Amino acid sequence: MTVFTPTFAAKRAAKTFRNGLVLSLLAAASFGAFAAPSYQSTELAPGLYMISGSGGNVAFYANGNASLLVDAQYAETAPQLQAELARLAKDSKIGTLVNTHFHKDHVDGNAILGQGATIIAHPNTSKRLNADAKFNKAGLPTKTISATETLTLGQQNVVLQTMPASHTDTDLIVRFDKVNVLHMGDLFFADRFPFIDLKSGGSVAGYIANLKQILASVDEQTKIIPGHGPLMDKAGLTRFLQMIEQTQAEVGQMQAKGLDVDAAVKQGLSAQWKKWSWNFINEERWIRTLYGQTGK
Repeated sequence: MTVFTPTFAAKRAAKTFRNGLVLSLLAAASFGAFAAPSYQSTELAPGLYMISGSGGNVAFYANGNASLLVDAQYAETAPQLQAELARLAKDSKIGTLVNTHFHKDHVDGNAILGQGATIIAHPNTSKRLNADAKFNKAGLPTKTISATETLTLGQQNVVLQTMPASHTDTDLIVRFDKVNVLHMGDLFFADRFPFIDLKSGGSVAGYIANLKQILASVDEQTKIIPGHGPLMDKAGLTRFLQMIEQTQAEVGQMQAKGLDVDAAVKQGLSAQWKKWSWNFINEERWIRTLYGQTGK
């Protein structure tokens, strides 16, 4: 297997991705509309692709009329994603759609992309989407799993593993065992502060514990698809965990000195963490998350 090593080009692509994500998020927030996304597809193994564009990163395994899709991005951009799937594989009918968690940028396209497919998710994803009046119920999961399940699709063994509460209480990860590829959903934000959804069962401690568990299961050749950002490897995941632990330690020192969250935000983190800030989770919001608040 070819070893994945980040290159100058990969780092440049990461910067381009981040800038593009910022612009698309701002546009969506400002105008409530979606420009036609520009998709970037990378073949990680024969017939297995990582697709980046609008919303969370997608994994696509082309397997004739029983193809697999991991996450469905937005309903508004589903037709463009369908066109990209058709470009990658002549027969790209989705037989199985897996949701890594319940957030809109990963599930909103379910009703379109998962039409006629088995839609698999964590039980809490089903519960939360059922309770969401705005979610198109045609895209609800048709099957839930609460532990680990292996799907045999063509030449692939696809292992679905639900995780303890971390990003949310709806998380699962997807392993393509034979080719050493892992899709982590939003348990991994590449080189940026993560969004930990405390209001939806998320947990900083759970996030750290899950990262440690996952790190122990991968090697230097594993290709890791993050929920957001460019293709990563074990070194990138290690760097991400170290950032969380070290910024948590800094915030712990602030708390030990009696600083409230607003004073901590005013003091800020060490300069080395400035580059991890992005438009959605900037330094202030990350500090508030570590304080256990999304607060005022």
